[in-house]
Amino acid sequence: LSVIILIHLVSTVSTEVSYKEESCEETMASKEVSGARGGLFGAGGRFKGGTDPIMEKFNESISFDKRMWSQDIRGSIAYAKSIALVGIITEEEANILVDGLEKVGEEWGNGSFEIKAGDEDIHTANERRLTEIVGPVGGKLHTGRSRNDQVATDTRLWTVEAERDILKDIATFLVVGAEFAAENIDTLTSGYTHLQPAQPIRFSHWLMSHLAPVIRDAERLMEMIPRANQCPLGSGALAGNAFGVDREFLAKELGFNGVTSNSLDATCDRDFVVEFLMWSALFHTHISQLAEDLIIINLLRGVTIDDAYATGSSLMPQKKNPDALELLRGKAGIALGRAVGFTATLKGLPRAYNKDLQEDKKPLFEAVDTAKDCLAIVTGVIATLKLNPDNLMKALCPEMLATDLADYLVRRGVPFRETHHISGACVRLAEEQNISIDTLTLEQLQNIDARFEEDVMEVWDYEASVERKSSIGGTARAAVQKQIDDCIAFANTL
Repeated sequence: LSVIILIHLVSTVSTEVSYKEESCEETMASKEVSGARGGLFGAGGRFKGGTDPIMEKFNESISFDKRMWSQDIRGSIAYAKSIALVGIITEEEANILVDGLEKVGEEWGNGSFEIKAGDEDIHTANERRLTEIVGPVGGKLHTGRSRNDQVATDTRLWTVEAERDILKDIATFLVVGAEFAAENIDTLTSGYTHLQPAQPIRFSHWLMSHLAPVIRDAERLMEMIPRANQCPLGSGALAGNAFGVDREFLAKELGFNGVTSNSLDATCDRDFVVEFLMWSALFHTHISQLAEDLIIINLLRGVTIDDAYATGSSLMPQKKNPDALELLRGKAGIALGRAVGFTATLKGLPRAYNKDLQEDKKPLFEAVDTAKDCLAIVTGVIATLKLNPDNLMKALCPEMLATDLADYLVRRGVPFRETHHISGACVRLAEEQNISIDTLTLEQLQNIDARFEEDVMEVWDYEASVERKSSIGGTARAAVQKQIDDCIAFANTL
């Protein structure tokens, strides 16, 4: 009986193995017949077999680079015109290609474009659809062009447009922030160093201190655009274009400032992506600092965050959490990670194009989206913010006028280093007597230094202290108003 069972098992296993081998052969045969390698690499070309489905998923970029459909259409239209100018295609063929490309663009625009199997990236998808519309003449479009210079062109166009859009959003934020500062210019509060009360300032002066770095961010972004706005189209795969296309014509057609100087570099240069990612890291650092300050001021009840930018607790009914600010604060670390991560990807690449460069899109797209989202949120937070002037005033304490006390004697010719010690002695005396420094009598002050006169009591005035800081950039009313005016004037140039 055991021998019979053994023979039956061997027979069953042999049958299963035979079936699996036949099934595998049929699968491979079907792949070879179908040549499932997308629109560029069909059967009968360089490759004999199909692509592993996992490799297709691993290799594709259409799922994210479809965002550049408009730029890809524009680049192809310009290129069709350029190869017509050098006689590679006729003017009639060029018109057919341009009309077809415009129809492809209309489909993307109205949402009817259908991504099909084999559309590896936005370039192959558009070319496949173009050929379906115009026929074999669509196969002439790619003459002399490579996806290497094509994707570099698309990415530069997309990045420059995104940077210009961000500048507009920054302008809105700056105007909203500056106008809020102007509305609250008379509100005083405490300035801090080391998170310790330092000197009295205007709340608007504090707010303008956070707009100042955003102005620098805008200036940096404007400086980056001309470097990004250089045309790589016509560089081919790496060695240049074999048909003598006019690259300056291409640059003008696409709105570039000029052309890239070296075809090898043009196809693999992603400096403009790194620059934006690093810009993004610094920009979000500045927004994070503003958010952190507002979180603290909100904790001290100096401001009230609008309900639109706060959330509650799933357990504690009384909670109103400044989640918008916390998320703004949290974005900075992720932004820095993108910059460092992609720069690390670039550092070991040989010349020229390598598929590693496909990894530029996701961090770039995410960085742009995050910057625009954060600008919308922080603008909304400031626009709907409510000040609690009484609570902001409570942050003031007479001890922060100790520097004004020292300055009082400086104006009477006493060296500051000496007045610093004298004022410090006054602070110590008040602490030892457990009283506020502004309640020290004239007699007590004169016991420390006889040069104090009766008018020293005028020192204990926060408004007077603030108004004495009247130099450019200071916290006096006129100085802050100038900062506000300059900020709005700058925003209007963006």
